[in-house]
Amino acid sequence: MNIKVVSNSTPLIALSKIDKLNIIKEFFDSIIIPDAVFIEVATDKKEREGKEEVLKAKWVQTQKVSNNLAVDILLVNLDVGEAEAITLAKEIKADLLLIDDKDGRKAAKSLGIPVTGTVGLLLRYYRGKKDDFKLALDELIAKGFRLSKEEYKKFLKMAI
Repeated sequence: MNIKVVSNSTPLIALSKIDKLNIIKEFFDSIIIPDAVFIEVATDKKEREGKEEVLKAKWVQTQKVSNNLAVDILLVNLDVGEAEAITLAKEIKADLLLIDDKDGRKAAKSLGIPVTGTVGLLLRYYRGKKDDFKLALDELIAKGFRLSKEEYKKFLKMAI
């Protein structure tokens, strides 16, 4: 079964920062990113983590969004990458959207799009290895990933 997965930039960048972008490939044959996410990760002058990994990954496909009006509406509360990722996920009837932004997740869920984020992928990857999950989560936070203390404790409790 081929699962359609769309990703925003944050999971790609965050997982690349801790050398775990391959987790996505282990779970899904491929992922689709909209043009704005590709630009943000792979061509932005900020030289973000994940640039080389995304450019080399044959399993990351880029697709143009058709519904620009939907993107414009979402831009009221979200950045362009999130708006395009949500719109693309809706357009292609994606089975899953990888997104970390709280407002983006809320918007996607309101449109009936299933979501998970960077930490959700790590939880799944490290299932049964709570100590390894904690190490990865700590490394992610040390590299700038924002997570409140409450969320951190909640995720550690979820790790089994």
